[in-house]
Amino acid sequence: MSGKSILSWQQYETALDPLTKELSDAARWIQETGQRVVILFEGRDTAGKGGSIDMFARTLNPRQCKVVALSAPSKREQGQWYFQRYAEHFPSRGEITLFDRSWYNRAGVEKVMGYCTEDQADAFLRATPEFERHLVEDGMLLFKYWLCVDQDNQEERFTNRLNNPRRRWKLSPIDIESRTRYDAYTDAREKMLAATHKDWAPWTLIDFNDQAVGRLTLLRDLLDRLPDTELPAPDLDWPGLTHKPQREKYGVLHPIENYPVKLA
Repeated sequence: MSGKSILSWQQYETALDPLTKELSDAARWIQETGQRVVILFEGRDTAGKGGSIDMFARTLNPRQCKVVALSAPSKREQGQWYFQRYAEHFPSRGEITLFDRSWYNRAGVEKVMGYCTEDQADAFLRATPEFERHLVEDGMLLFKYWLCVDQDNQEERFTNRLNNPRRRWKLSPIDIESRTRYDAYTDAREKMLAATHKDWAPWTLIDFNDQAVGRLTLLRDLLDRLPDTELPAPDLDWPGLTHKPQREKYGVLHPIENYPVKLA
């Protein structure tokens, strides 16, 4: 997690443990009842989208849960219906799709950075509520989260990425320009919320200035929005071995030498 938290790592893990147990139960309910779940993670750069998605993905079966983080559209995709390249990643029965940014790029980064015209952005805001209504009426469970972060915390996280070789890949030239447009992103978000916060597809804003608390808040909120998902565990006959446990045997190749661990 980036930045300071009121929770220690141990406190965070202790609080997270029962929630991930509930999430695992929810995933089995989704699979066994054939639900289709889409969760959108939106927010400013550094807000905590990737870490929140990882919190889900570490718990869920990757065959059931798919993470979608699309790059800039190709020339061919630019000629398609705007929602088309997102729709092809929607879940089938029993599946979950987590969008690391989504079709709302058009109302945010594309609008603020000038990658689309004002007319295109306005057309998107008019079309999106009906697009999402069709998804929900077709039985899809759609959850839309916006992760909030103040600029001082955003700057601290940018600096951490700049100075941390393991996180430097998260920085790009566009981040330098976007830092100067904090207010423009705020205005774009407010316009987006006014147009697309609907009863059938509401937005939920989560304070992510403390990322640990933000993740717990988000996960608790999502679980509360799902029905009672606890299902009885299926009976599984698991007989014991009838012989002494065996060691691996090697012929053609052998394992490489172990990493030289230094114990305290």
